Amino acid sequence: MTTEGRRSVDTPPPTPGLQARLGAAAGLVRRNAANTGLELLINFAAPYAIFCYLKPTWGDVHALMASSAPPIAWSVIEFARKRRVDALSILVLTGIALSMLAYLGSGGVRFLQLRERLVTGAIGLVFLGSVAVGRPLIYYLARATMLRRNQAAQVEEFEGMRDNPFFKRTMRVMTLVWGAGLITECAVATTLVFTLTIKQFLLVSPIVGYSFGGGLGLWTFLYARHAQRLGATRRAAAQAAAATEAQAAPSTAA
Repeated sequence: MTTEGRRSVDTPPPTPGLQARLGAAAGLVRRNAANTGLELLINFAAPYAIFCYLKPTWGDVHALMASSAPPIAWSVIEFARKRRVDALSILVLTGIALSMLAYLGSGGVRFLQLRERLVTGAIGLVFLGSVAVGRPLIYYLARATMLRRNQAAQVEEFEGMRDNPFFKRTMRVMTLVWGAGLITECAVATTLVFTLTIKQFLLVSPIVGYSFGGGLGLWTFLYARHAQRLGATRRAAAQAAAATEAQAAPSTAA
């Protein structure tokens, strides 16, 4: 038997469910490829090219300020187009506000490099503080996102679980992880500001930001799915226990 024949025998064909998931994933990649490429161009390549081009005549400070123009404009356009209310949009809006202040005010090169990173750290502290006061920020951001998408049924179900101890613990854990992740990103980026040249930082900083953002997003997705499965298992066990008690009640009464 040939190698291809053995492989076709040993390897089971993909199930319809797997094929559907793979097809959906491929479609998502195709739909987002152009937008992702444009975002990388604006947030990664354009700032570096603008800084290198303007630095000899404008100096470090003004060239660095000019290099921030494409990401700021992109953030404003994206927020106005999507109108999302989530952790990322809060980061974007706060970063935009601070960047605008940097344009209006004065500051050295290090300050300009640190502005968005310090905002990220401050928002991380807000996440942690929301847990400390018993109002996990992830809950309100998730609810606001569902309201924006007109998901009335999901919002009603989401709000109905608000007092469930397991649900409350899930919201706390997710908020704590996001807060710790944002503060860690701030610490890493701050360290890089004082150890790399400006050109090196412009190249490395987006990689750090995308890595932390992608990592937190992936963890959130996986943890939410795990919590949903665990919650379903607990509800099924509770229902089974209630059914057993209901069946035992008549015999006890007799």
